[in-house]
Amino acid sequence: MAASKKIGTLAIVGVGLIGGSIGMAARRRKLAQQVIGIGRRESSLRIARRRGALTAATTDLEEGVAEADLSIVCTPVETIVERVRRIAAACPAAALITDVGSTKAEIVAALDRGLPRQVRFLGSHPMAGSEETGPQHAQEDLLVGRSVILTPTRRTRTADLDRLRWFWESLGAQVVQLSAREHDRRIATVSHLPHLVAAALAASARPSDLEYVASGWLDTTRIAAGDVDMWEQIFRTNSTHVLKSLSRFETLLNSVREAIAAGDYRRLRKILQEAKRKRDAAARPNS
Repeated sequence: MAASKKIGTLAIVGVGLIGGSIGMAARRRKLAQQVIGIGRRESSLRIARRRGALTAATTDLEEGVAEADLSIVCTPVETIVERVRRIAAACPAAALITDVGSTKAEIVAALDRGLPRQVRFLGSHPMAGSEETGPQHAQEDLLVGRSVILTPTRRTRTADLDRLRWFWESLGAQVVQLSAREHDRRIATVSHLPHLVAAALAASARPSDLEYVASGWLDTTRIAAGDVDMWEQIFRTNSTHVLKSLSRFETLLNSVREAIAAGDYRRLRKILQEAKRKRDAAARPNS
């Protein structure tokens, strides 16, 4: 680890599953001298401290970021812009701020115009998490082997990009770059649509069917147990791309229906084979 890149004070705003996991990993890898957690509930902050994610904690945002060289906003997507602006007014001049939001275009558009006192923002999206919430479910190795997408713009400084790349890679992640718009387009297909499909499948079950569910139904609908408020905000802030992904899915689902209705099982088999090929390729990306 390059000593020059080590962080003096890392502030994590929102110490839930993702924020807690980042804190645990950063402390274990000694990436920062201090890791300050900022949250609304003292009970959650106590859990995060007990689990080793933080060196200190506060419910006061401005107090928590007062010495932060790097702040990471881990709050719901519709709160991120407001949090970043508050941090920019209270953190040291020329500090760096990032986030972990699952949608990016609206956030980046709002913040790319610039922040006061030479404070900079560069968006991040760790492709990790689960249906569980809260610091009690945080995992030190949550980001190991996972992708983190950075969304730089023409205004992004190379030094900031390098610093965030170093930070996420030091946590074991693989860093890639996309524009905010391209991020939202791709993530609509591989993250947001799957949640909608899982939720629809779970909602479609009749109450009398639930006593018979087994691993197939439970595995397929697992992510439908995620935080409803968070996912509502994600769909609201990426509705254009989600609707396009949903239309492609509906077209394919209609092809499946037509094949079964027509007794065209050769056509159905081709769809199943293509599905298996893509799923196997995604599960073994380096093979």
